[in-house]
Amino acid sequence: MNDGPPALLTLSVIGVGYLGAVHAAAMAELGHRVIGLDVDQARIDALSEGQSPLHEPGFDELLRRNVDSGRLTFTIDYAELADADVHFLALGTPQRDDGLGADLTYIHSALDALAPILEARDGKPTLIAGKSTVPVGTARELHARITSIDGVALAWNPEFLREGFAVDDTLRPDRLVYGVADTSDGEAEIALLDAVYQQILDLNTPRRVYNFESAELVKVSANSFLATRISFINAISELCDVTGADVNDVAEAIGMDDRIGPKFLRAGIGFGGGCPPPRTSAV
Repeated sequence: MNDGPPALLTLSVIGVGYLGAVHAAAMAELGHRVIGLDVDQARIDALSEGQSPLHEPGFDELLRRNVDSGRLTFTIDYAELADADVHFLALGTPQRDDGLGADLTYIHSALDALAPILEARDGKPTLIAGKSTVPVGTARELHARITSIDGVALAWNPEFLREGFAVDDTLRPDRLVYGVADTSDGEAEIALLDAVYQQILDLNTPRRVYNFESAELVKVSANSFLATRISFINAISELCDVTGADVNDVAEAIGMDDRIGPKFLRAGIGFGGGCPPPRTSAV
């Protein structure tokens, strides 16, 4: 944890969909200068005017406040990211059309576009921080692509957002996870992320530093475990239908066991959204 006032940085957030837009506005709320980038001109225009493209409690006010303050701007031009100390990758990684793997096209395209900007910084410390949910091994692959660029480092910093609570989960997370190439030699990456999150760390938020693979798998495992709980109680619900039992009674009783807990034990139509379905098949 750092002492004294927070070090305010210039950050970029590449990809301003659900994850990226919330992250960009939240980082501006912490006082940083933030530039959000996307290839969708209509989305950039709307965000630049403080108009939210998503429905998330508290986000509309957060967006407008920080756009109005001038701390938060949006662009489609990578050249405007030249002064950023940290580049957050918040791009989509949808399921591939030809199989169960994750499509990493957007991640690699962003790195291609960033490369000349990073090279032009002439060794000034710069961090690329991955927020996207990716298969294990992705960060190591991206790291290999940037090792020839002096002064540039990579970390993986997974998000753990819940729909309906994304703003709070960004500003008051229950943990911060940093993935670095080598946990014994990641001081620069850790220092930059600590500077980004100093106000959050000052709230005694747990911070864990792992290698790339562990950080990637933390996110994938969390999604898979929650999906497993939902699938489990739905399977029990089918058994209840056959036997005459009440799944709500069963879920209530097993949830009283502190080894199990009551969360995500509601029988229903299953799990969905933009994250769990593709992630459970693209580990």
